[in-house]
Amino acid sequence: MPVSVTTVGGYNEVGKNMTAVKIDDRVIVCDMGLHLESYVATVGDEDLRKVSPESLIAAGAVPDINTIEDWRKSVIAIVPTHAHLDHIGAIPFLSNKFNADILGTPFTVAVLRSILKNERIALKNKIKKINVNSSYPFDDINIEFIGMTHSTPQTAMLAIHTKYGVIIYANDFKFDNYPTLGLKPNIKRLKELGNSGKVLCLICDSTYAWDKRKMPSEAVARQMLKDVLLGTDCEGRGVVVTTFASHLARLKSIIEYGKRMGRKVVLLGRSMSRYVEAGEEVGIISFTKEVEMVCYKKQIKKKLKQICEEGKHKYLLVVTGHQGEPQSTLAGMVNGDLDFDFSEGDHVVFSCQVIPTPTNQKIGSILKPS
Repeated sequence: MPVSVTTVGGYNEVGKNMTAVKIDDRVIVCDMGLHLESYVATVGDEDLRKVSPESLIAAGAVPDINTIEDWRKSVIAIVPTHAHLDHIGAIPFLSNKFNADILGTPFTVAVLRSILKNERIALKNKIKKINVNSSYPFDDINIEFIGMTHSTPQTAMLAIHTKYGVIIYANDFKFDNYPTLGLKPNIKRLKELGNSGKVLCLICDSTYAWDKRKMPSEAVARQMLKDVLLGTDCEGRGVVVTTFASHLARLKSIIEYGKRMGRKVVLLGRSMSRYVEAGEEVGIISFTKEVEMVCYKKQIKKKLKQICEEGKHKYLLVVTGHQGEPQSTLAGMVNGDLDFDFSEGDHVVFSCQVIPTPTNQKIGSILKPS
């Protein structure tokens, strides 16, 4: 067959996204992500340079690329659609198996480079930045990055143009016509492709896709956050907010409202730092001019001790741990590992949805430590 699709990962679980599309004798890999629960359970605090791809595949932490072994030498591009770890997190472990370029939007590339730098991992692949709503050609194959909204910036749907037709790959997105950061979704281009009669295949999925309701705009979430932070009496109390570290639009709102509350805003956690630095590198935010950012455990512990001594009511803390991750800053604050004293009446705001996995659906237990 001139066009074939192999579902490598992400079709039976939340995470580990990877799809291979073969056009004649060339292969495009769309996404290469982690299964986060399996990854954390397997890796722990181990030096990632010593972690073998084979062990991660065996643990179900990364896609099983053995399913496309016959295609491996034909792969010409690895194309993550956005910067979430369930879409880019396996690249540091698997991409060296392929003699292929990595193509991503500037923010996605910045996050990937940050991971590689922090973990001191070297890739042989060339990494290339492709702007949203632009294309990258491979002779008679053209990969188009269609701008889309999501809970992280510069997300793209992929339109792979071939002489046989167009394959559209759309994995994790929402149609938000009122984004608070970045461009609106390029619905015009999707309509053009849909009306062209050239679409050969649509590969489409998104978290909570089975839920038959409209996803509210980020502008709605911003208003809800405003009501919680500015419309609730928190005088003299500690306020802690947790959300996706990659959700820069949400962080932007939290920082703005924290300042309006007259509080010093502090971002705590490595992943928080990684995504903020990537956003500043590509020029879509400038948070560090307004807030303090603390990355590592020893620094976080020291900062939290200082905050408790000065008075929690003077600060708004933005932390990792919204899904109950055991190694997160919020978990450490709750279980006493970070020496933070929660008091009755302190506010903890979960500005996020729960990712539908068995572990995350037990998120409420984080505030009830044994």
